Amino acid sequence: MTTDVAVLAVSTSRAMRCFLLVLTAQIAVSASAAAQSPQAAANQPVLPDQQKEIALALSACPASVANKAAVYVLGKSGYVKIRDSQNGFTAIVQHSLPTSREPRCMDAEGTRTHLPRLLKVAEWRAQGKSREDIDRLVADAFAKGVFRAPTRPGVDYMLSTENLVPNKLGAVVPFPPHLMFYAPYLTNADLGTDDDLGPDGNPKGPAFVAGDGTPHALIIVPLGAHAGSSPPAADKPSGGPQ
Repeated sequence: MTTDVAVLAVSTSRAMRCFLLVLTAQIAVSASAAAQSPQAAANQPVLPDQQKEIALALSACPASVANKAAVYVLGKSGYVKIRDSQNGFTAIVQHSLPTSREPRCMDAEGTRTHLPRLLKVAEWRAQGKSREDIDRLVADAFAKGVFRAPTRPGVDYMLSTENLVPNKLGAVVPFPPHLMFYAPYLTNADLGTDDDLGPDGNPKGPAFVAGDGTPHALIIVPLGAHAGSSPPAADKPSGGPQ
């Protein structure tokens, strides 16, 4: 009888120690998550209303493209596909920064090369990874061939009048409807664009390079005047269709 009591006491003691160890680990994990949550939350864009996000994404496309383009909408864990493409194009609102709003309508080449990066970046951000961590992960993915640069010319439409995009100074500013053309590793110097920035924080000139020097560089061609370009002549249209 005494032996049974001793065994029971030892078993109870071991169970209590295991319980305390598990409880301590859970508290540590919870504390770590709580410590990371403000930073993670600051790195997250506000989740949009789905119908408004669909309309915003499609506003980037020409009318002849919009009806058959694939559509993605941002969710808690990353982007969710709303419908498949019937013409090779994809409409999506990119959020390079939590406060930016960049409706894009990319062709088949952009869907093949740019879209996987956008989807994965949103997934990493939802997991709480910092911007610096994401930059490293993107560079590593390109180095390993997981992400690929475009291999042929193509167009990425940004025809929305509601663009809020990051500029060279890291600020988010309104920007007119524009066209983007794939130009892997191109720089503004290659394009002959002035090194000085205009009032909107973008390079001066009729066109410039976004993401210059990277595999996902794009030539930006505004269809309306932007603050870094020369003002249009009086009584003449400022550019192409709005």
